[in-house]
Amino acid sequence: MKQEVIDFIESVKQRTPGESEFHQAVTEVVDSIWDFYMQNPQYRKAKILERMVEPERVIMFRVPWIDDKGEVMVNRGYRVEFNSAIGPYKGGLRFHPTVTLGGLKFLGFEQTFKNSLTSLPMGGGKGGSDFNPKGKSDNEIMRFCQAFMSELYRHIGPNTDVPAGDIGVGGREIGYLFGQYKKLKNEFTGVLTGKGFEYGGSRIRPEATGFGAVYFVQEMLQANNYQIAGKTIAISGFGNVAWGVALKATELRAKVVTISGPDGYIYDPDGLDSEKIDYMLDLRASNMDMVQPYAEKFNCAFFPGKKPWEQKADIAMPCAIQNEMDVSDVELLAKNGCKLIAEVSNMGLTNEAAILATNMLSFAPGKAVNAGGVAVSGLEMSQNSMRYAWQEDEVDTKLHLIMKEIHKTCIKYGRKPDGSVNYVVGANIGGFVKVAAAMLAQGVV
Repeated sequence: MKQEVIDFIESVKQRTPGESEFHQAVTEVVDSIWDFYMQNPQYRKAKILERMVEPERVIMFRVPWIDDKGEVMVNRGYRVEFNSAIGPYKGGLRFHPTVTLGGLKFLGFEQTFKNSLTSLPMGGGKGGSDFNPKGKSDNEIMRFCQAFMSELYRHIGPNTDVPAGDIGVGGREIGYLFGQYKKLKNEFTGVLTGKGFEYGGSRIRPEATGFGAVYFVQEMLQANNYQIAGKTIAISGFGNVAWGVALKATELRAKVVTISGPDGYIYDPDGLDSEKIDYMLDLRASNMDMVQPYAEKFNCAFFPGKKPWEQKADIAMPCAIQNEMDVSDVELLAKNGCKLIAEVSNMGLTNEAAILATNMLSFAPGKAVNAGGVAVSGLEMSQNSMRYAWQEDEVDTKLHLIMKEIHKTCIKYGRKPDGSVNYVVGANIGGFVKVAAAMLAQGVV
């Protein structure tokens, strides 16, 4: 890493102490685009990168609510509105006890580049709370969501900031949040995405992140004259994202052989089929956070407390959470014959693991691979604006086209002299140039 890059990152760390995930995200982006940045004096003069690593606005608020026992509970709510140069802030809400400001800044920063890659007019943002929905009743979750929205509504709107769901915020929570917003504002607008289809949601939104990830992998393979059919895929997680990956990969005749949870992972050498994929939804709905019941139901191996990357697979697709794959995992995958790692979770690999994966295998980062979710959220925004709903095949076709274009962008900016592609560089520069151009055009604001 160049000294000027180290100095830049150190200055960010000094201004934001303790925000390790944010520092990691900034390091990955700045290191990969620095040469391009330095070759364009208009960016340096306007201090585009220095401005881009600072959120435009950070909102933090208390969320008091009453549990089923009548006890007053207090959580902390956040919304990080990172960059609105190309459109209203767009990004999910995460309800999880590990939520911190630094974690949300990392996600909002990544979201800025990801949204730019989709080519849709969406800026970057992220929010959430340290509230844990697990073990809570529906009424408790409803009261919390209403209390959360009673503050957040002041700062969002269809042309200002359009949140979506994320970890801990699914269709139920979006419904409660939307209902409270509608009541407080006395208007029915597309202020949240991930809504139920009955009240303004888009077709295939739950599957979109997983579908888009598989479409991106398909493009990576086809660029090297391979097909996805017949390939074995190891995935982590068992929620909506992993479910979407399994569904689309199986449809395209690939074989998904692992899923995982906090308790460990299962290895199913026969691959997932429609019955097993449907069962993933049952597991998620049970709120048990366990995949061992899958092994028991379908008579396959369960490995408690381990990660699935020790199994042989052609393709690895981490779908769970940030930093779930480290250097040793990449080394083991490569040793076992894996040729491609597609990061479906946000920053699913540590920086060191991502560098190694780029050097040893074909590797693509989350901001490109998992952009399908926010892409369909953007399509939901369009449908809400038109008061219209596209059919499933129309949305799927648009999603597929968006993922193809993201891959083309990565190729455009990531192609190396030897003909290979650095997808990290391609995605980061591709996401950067559109936001930077908009910031230059709008002046110092």
